[in-house]
Amino acid sequence: MRHLLNPLDFSVEETGQLLDLADNIEHHLSEYSHVCDGKKLATLFYEPSTRTRLSFEAAMLNLGGSVLGFSSADSSSAAKGESVADTIRVISCYADICAMRHPKEGAPMVAAEKSLIPVINAGDGGHQHPTQTMTDLLTIRSLKGHLNNLTIGLCGDLKFGRTVHSLIEALSRYEGIRFLLISPPELRVPEYILEMLKQKNIPYTEVQSLDDAISELDILYMTRVQRERFFNEDDYIRMKDCYILDKAKMALAKEDMLVLHPLPRVNEISVEVDDDPRAAYFKQAQYGMYIRMALILTLLEIKVEV
Repeated sequence: MRHLLNPLDFSVEETGQLLDLADNIEHHLSEYSHVCDGKKLATLFYEPSTRTRLSFEAAMLNLGGSVLGFSSADSSSAAKGESVADTIRVISCYADICAMRHPKEGAPMVAAEKSLIPVINAGDGGHQHPTQTMTDLLTIRSLKGHLNNLTIGLCGDLKFGRTVHSLIEALSRYEGIRFLLISPPELRVPEYILEMLKQKNIPYTEVQSLDDAISELDILYMTRVQRERFFNEDDYIRMKDCYILDKAKMALAKEDMLVLHPLPRVNEISVEVDDDPRAAYFKQAQYGMYIRMALILTLLEIKVEV
């Protein structure tokens, strides 16, 4: 039995196999409609979620399985003080696999240590979001055709953005990757990420101007400034609109640059960009369901011949 707590839990080869399976699912969806008959997915979401929770549920339903769980801590025994360790021991009696989102970093790891079923980290605080990273990798590979020799710009909240941290770590394993890290000084990438890039000799540049950087990018990964990660409301208000991608900025970009965003967006991408063929963030959400279907099958060790 294995879990997915960090995108690096899967080797580059295993990640490639997962992406291949997701690609096969996309093109042969009906062939997978009963492969999880009788299997149950528990969705333990201690934080609000739209895409991640619903895409996990859609993934299991598309595989023929069923879903049980909760969508907020208030609707679970966590409101009474039950620990994550106790919750997962109980859930292990009812389900075959579990997806957990929690505001505290490391909570899914604690659950995995006590669980009798595979645990998938669906986001833990500002730490990691591995299934979003797998979604991002699938989106890039599907639309670009490869995962190497790319200049990636990450823009916005690079300090608290767990999707950013996970994606940098995952892409750092591929050749020819260069990062442009676009943020205000207060929201720059944590030092441990920068140290990792230095140790691997992966080129990166920290900049504050999106206008100056956008022409160099193959991928622009926009993020929202996350109100829920700020302790001071004034700091949030001051920084929430520091970057807004609009038509004028898109005119400076390459014709084949892709715009990704883990969503939800607030106003960091103007709605006028949505119709630009380079805007891939809604396709990205679709790919998220395919990769989660592939992950469920992989962790449950279900083989499908298509």
